[in-house]
Amino acid sequence: MSYTALYRKYRPGEFEDVKGQDHIVTTLKNQIKADRIGHAYLFCGTRGTGKTTVAKIFAKAVNCEHPVDGSPCGECASCRAIQAGSSMNVIEIDAASNNGVDDIRQIRDEVAYSPTEGRFKVYIIDEVHMLSGPAFNAFLKTLEEPPAYVIFILATTEAHKIPVTILSRCQRYDFRRISIDIIVGRLHDLMEQEQVETEDAAIRYIARAADGSMRDALSLLDQCIAFYLGEKLTYDHVLEVLGAVDTEVFSRLLRAILARDVTASIHILEEMVIQGRELGQFVIDFTWYLRNLLLVKSTDHLEDVLDMSSENLTLLKEEADMVDNDTIMRYIRDFSDLSAQLRYATQKRVLIEIALIRLCRPSMESAQDALADRVAYLEKQMEQGVVPPAAVQQAGNLSAGAAGVPKPQPASKPAMPKAIPEEVKQVVKQWRAIIGEMSGRARVLLGKAQLSLGGDNQLLLVFDDEMAYDYATDEVHRQEITDAISGRIGKEIEVKVQKNESGQPTGDFYPDLEQIVHMEIEIEDD
Repeated sequence: MSYTALYRKYRPGEFEDVKGQDHIVTTLKNQIKADRIGHAYLFCGTRGTGKTTVAKIFAKAVNCEHPVDGSPCGECASCRAIQAGSSMNVIEIDAASNNGVDDIRQIRDEVAYSPTEGRFKVYIIDEVHMLSGPAFNAFLKTLEEPPAYVIFILATTEAHKIPVTILSRCQRYDFRRISIDIIVGRLHDLMEQEQVETEDAAIRYIARAADGSMRDALSLLDQCIAFYLGEKLTYDHVLEVLGAVDTEVFSRLLRAILARDVTASIHILEEMVIQGRELGQFVIDFTWYLRNLLLVKSTDHLEDVLDMSSENLTLLKEEADMVDNDTIMRYIRDFSDLSAQLRYATQKRVLIEIALIRLCRPSMESAQDALADRVAYLEKQMEQGVVPPAAVQQAGNLSAGAAGVPKPQPASKPAMPKAIPEEVKQVVKQWRAIIGEMSGRARVLLGKAQLSLGGDNQLLLVFDDEMAYDYATDEVHRQEITDAISGRIGKEIEVKVQKNESGQPTGDFYPDLEQIVHMEIEIEDD
């Protein structure tokens, strides 16, 4: 016998087996028990929530010879025929492929004939929103006044596309998304029947990935079991089959973004690509991770809502102290927009890389929330003594302009230093000779530095180029620079390294000592 998919094999056959739709099941059972059965029903809801299943159970129940508490017995001839799909009393129609006027006219002609057995003829029209306008018009009169032995059950995922004239003639039932806990319970029960050993974490991830759809959950579970047939289904197995990513990766990515580390962020994405992870799912899961972070940041006692282990929750609480609410919400908005773009993108990796770079470099954006992030970052740098006041002033002016304040005047260039220490002046005069004695790579990268005054008797190297900045901040290379300077002028000078985070030309915010010293030399020559 051929294999039957789990969602077909375990499709509920009676109302008691339907999970997560108690408000609908109770109402329908009460109608059957009280013999107050309507002539037209509209079942609305997302995919896999039980619309067609409940419609078939309802069709069995109204024709059952021995109903039990409003639910079909499953044993009589009528129940068995409907279950096998051989009953002439239950007619299923796919409106996606039978959506014309002629198809509706055929239904209108058929309803004139009473059922050969049982009480009711039940028409289940799936995806009814796909009917054409003329077809809906042709259906109106039949739907409003059908024969007493006819019941119409219309099922749709897009109720807003159905004309109001149709809606007003039906009893409407909205099927809810099924909760993660209900899906988990159902999957555990089915795995016991199938005698498949599973990890709780694996089942919970599948339930969350199903997004409220029991059918999707069973299909994903079927896929994972088939890949690791005969083995215990673990959390790692599920991640591998579904192309998903472990929470630890999202933690590393978030910390890299908060540290403004573009290189580390791109490397993490590179790992995901090499491992064959599905990039669209990667973005969706990271957005979910940020949502959890925002909840932790906003309130306490959310362990049940977050649905994660105590270890991951502890890590999340630690990260919540590293970022503010506005920044998290900006990240969520950016990745939500990115998720929508990826659906039709051919270069998904490129789009994700651009998004990561934008998050790591707020200076590339002009949106108000990005400007607020820049101001906060510059303030943090100033607290550490590495940001000039003029840079903070520039960011503040930009933020005020975004908030609707009249356009500010460009930030004034900082005043030139009144006096340059003699030792620093000697280094500036001989800087090209100093780096000329170093290795080829050092000459190229250090040649991109702008020399400025960092404080009393301190030489400040300012870089626009990130690679050059990373090179100069390395302790070994910085010591090489110090040694080369002391070897040249015979004195030890403290060297500070800083990256230009202002988003503007370096010379607008940092005095260029080479130009100043060069001007002094020319004046002396005159």
